[in-house]
Amino acid sequence: MTYVVTDSCVRCKFMDCVEVCPVDCFYEGENMLVINPDECIDCGVCEPECPAEAIQPDTMDSMEKWVEINRQYAGVWPNINRKGTEPSDARDWLEVKNKFELHFSKNPGTGN
Repeated sequence: MTYVVTDSCVRCKFMDCVEVCPVDCFYEGENMLVINPDECIDCGVCEPECPAEAIQPDTMDSMEKWVEINRQYAGVWPNINRKGTEPSDARDWLEVKNKFELHFSKNPGTGN
């Protein structure tokens, strides 16, 4: 089992989860984070840290898509191990639906 970042992270990107990860398996995109599912040790400490509730275990229904998205972008985005600055409008995006389909950016983040 692994944890993955889902749709709820898009445009929120709070990054509280990054600080607690013991294996530094988070990768930063321009407007979303992902977890490398091959590096995640399934400790679960990141899940309760996410204000957007974007981190889910891959055992939940319909998570196959998110495992692949996380794996794909972890392979091309920079690894991060410290919390960066969240977007100034992050809280405005918390309840928006279908963010991945409508607002996702494939561009990498700046890393740390």
